[in-house]
Amino acid sequence: MATTDAPGADVPDPAFDPALPASGELRRLTPLVRRRICANGGPFTASGTCSYIVGRGRVAIIDPGPDDADHVAALVAATAGETVSAIVVTHTHRDHSPGARRLQQLTGAPIVGCGPHKAARDLAEGEFPHLDASADREHRPDRELADGESLAGEGWTLTALATPGHTMNHLAFALPEENALFSGDHVMAWSTTVVAPPDGSMRAYMASLDRLRERPEAIYWPGHGGPVRDPRRFVRGLAGHRRQREAAIRARIAAGDRDIRAIVLAVYQGLNPALRGAAALSVFAHLEDMVERGLVRSDGPARLDGVFEPA
Repeated sequence: MATTDAPGADVPDPAFDPALPASGELRRLTPLVRRRICANGGPFTASGTCSYIVGRGRVAIIDPGPDDADHVAALVAATAGETVSAIVVTHTHRDHSPGARRLQQLTGAPIVGCGPHKAARDLAEGEFPHLDASADREHRPDRELADGESLAGEGWTLTALATPGHTMNHLAFALPEENALFSGDHVMAWSTTVVAPPDGSMRAYMASLDRLRERPEAIYWPGHGGPVRDPRRFVRGLAGHRRQREAAIRARIAAGDRDIRAIVLAVYQGLNPALRGAAALSVFAHLEDMVERGLVRSDGPARLDGVFEPA
């Protein structure tokens, strides 16, 4: 979901890139990285889910995508004559992880990476799991990678980096041989990331952004869209946008808006109506965090249909 905030004078513009790479074609990006994009494009997936083939000879495939027979078959064809040594998954949304099981049936490779799906918290009384349909609850890796653990092949290493927020089991993967990071859905060049409780957590997401700002990688390969270039500046800009979004939400509450619908209409002016639901969930994530920090009050635990007022 693209942001509409204007950056402040001390916050660099994250320079979103609306140009999207085409789905359905295999492309070599670097000596170690090939990419094929699944044809599952849409408002939340750009031109589709990016699957990455890492290495030569003995390779890893990152995020095989949804349970799409054509896409998985194309990944198998792209690695003909090679051995798939690992199927790596960044997080358990249905546009990223179900294809891993189909790919495993065809290659016999182990599924590694993130653990089973988990939410940031339990559902509150009467709360509906709005993103439940997007969660892949069948995911069970053969090997769950903890933060800092690595897997390796000939000439390549993938090191897991815990980046919770979009989902609580989200992992990014560093490729030190090319000073690159596979950032999953945590950081994308084309759009901001949807953070929606209880599946995700704004506080965790911001902490993960802060962690990435200290990283040395020169380029990110995300789960959707094209590469993130100058990632330190870009991530700093993303964090600034989120802080500005929080300030805008708090200002609307001070001005008298009391529910999320009113805040979305005021803050996300000109937003595609198809994205208003996602915007509401993002505002909810900010409000949940602000209630926890004592910046805003709510009528009981923060809820999507709650009433909010200044603290």
